[in-house]
Amino acid sequence: MQYDLAIIGAGPGGYTAAIRAAELGMKTIVIEKENLGGVCLNQGCIPTKTLLKSAEIYREVRQAAFWGTDPGTSPEIRLESMVTRVRTVSETLRKGIDYLFKKYGVETLQGSGALKAPHEISITRSDGVVSDITARNILLATGSVPRNLPGMEPDGMRIWTSREALSPEKLPSTLLVIGSGAIGSELAWFYRSLGVRVLMVEMQSRLIPLEDQELSEQLERAFKKSGIKVWTDTTVKQLEKTEAGCLATLQNAKKEEQIETEIVLLAAGVAPNTKDLGLENAGIALNGRFIQTDKNYRTTTENHYAIGDLIATPALAHVASAEGTYIAEYIAGLNPEPIDYQTIPSCIFTEPEIASVGMNEKTAGEAGIRFCIGRCAFAGIGKAQTINRRDGFVKLIFEQDKMQLIGAQLAGAHVSEMISGLSLAKRLGATAQDIAGTIHPHPTLSEAIREAAVDALRNH
Repeated sequence: MQYDLAIIGAGPGGYTAAIRAAELGMKTIVIEKENLGGVCLNQGCIPTKTLLKSAEIYREVRQAAFWGTDPGTSPEIRLESMVTRVRTVSETLRKGIDYLFKKYGVETLQGSGALKAPHEISITRSDGVVSDITARNILLATGSVPRNLPGMEPDGMRIWTSREALSPEKLPSTLLVIGSGAIGSELAWFYRSLGVRVLMVEMQSRLIPLEDQELSEQLERAFKKSGIKVWTDTTVKQLEKTEAGCLATLQNAKKEEQIETEIVLLAAGVAPNTKDLGLENAGIALNGRFIQTDKNYRTTTENHYAIGDLIATPALAHVASAEGTYIAEYIAGLNPEPIDYQTIPSCIFTEPEIASVGMNEKTAGEAGIRFCIGRCAFAGIGKAQTINRRDGFVKLIFEQDKMQLIGAQLAGAHVSEMISGLSLAKRLGATAQDIAGTIHPHPTLSEAIREAAVDALRNH
């Protein structure tokens, strides 16, 4: 049977593309080797945030006396219940995808898909049965896999990837996290919130090195205040398994030292999942680690497309979803609006949360843009005081002449829910006056956005 669109991978990019394509009348099939929703829904974004909510509740109950309530006995950590809730949430969302697939007529096949010929895909199921399908258009959306470090290969026992960290059977006494990106930082915060002694190593000069420096500094202060031991400008020279766990040799410009921990979590980024995709059978070229595509996400071969973590765009679930929608509309002959990657927000769900969009001081300076900055600390915002979340700030960056918003960096409670408004403001070309002239409700954390815009006008 021939399909209009065959998609390998059912993560955010793949399932979004499938639903939109079927909605537009295309005969669509999705091949997925594991579960609908991909890594994001089953071993990434959703499980992490579910666990972080459990950790937040645990912290709040421990601080009940501060809020004027009596919690009675000390709260008990029920790790098994936390992990069970993760599975329940993921299963509910998987059922939602399955419902939409059935509603719009998207077919699914469980197995590993690989290109056999330009328009042919071979699917190997878990029982070894192999079948083939043909499609006029093929979309590769297999996402990414954790990036391994030489000599530190995960074993699922003492050396974890995020997959093991999201479904632990018990809490380790000590955890060494290698890498301070979103995955490493969020999991470090989760385990520390539950009382685990957490140590973090980052080879760059600061935490979350892809973010604005002030955001890095804010997070490092929070980590240190919580008791997380942080090494920056440091590499793990060697990792040895011991009877008690792992012995890590750390190296930086000042000294070499050894630390022993029960568990090591590798969170040194991700790599495109191009292995065993059969790219060579369709003539699809790579550009370094990524699949080479044009502005319409077409690969070097006609009617083959790639999105998400497979290509050199931000490795974010919402980016893959936007690219998936674009592909479906493009193949259907519509004229979709190109994705503006400068308006895509990024969030890290630690405490305080981190959120950003557009340029920061460094990137604006490197681009030769004259800019003006407005700031507001949450400590001066009434709602932040009422919820006892005073750490953090809003920083807005405006182009100097027209005072249009070109970037925003936020650290604080619930800033992941606030950043979308600034993404919209940037997309619409809003100025500092537009934001300052917009009445924000009181008392809310969003008032800090208006105050930052007012500050920028004062500084202009």
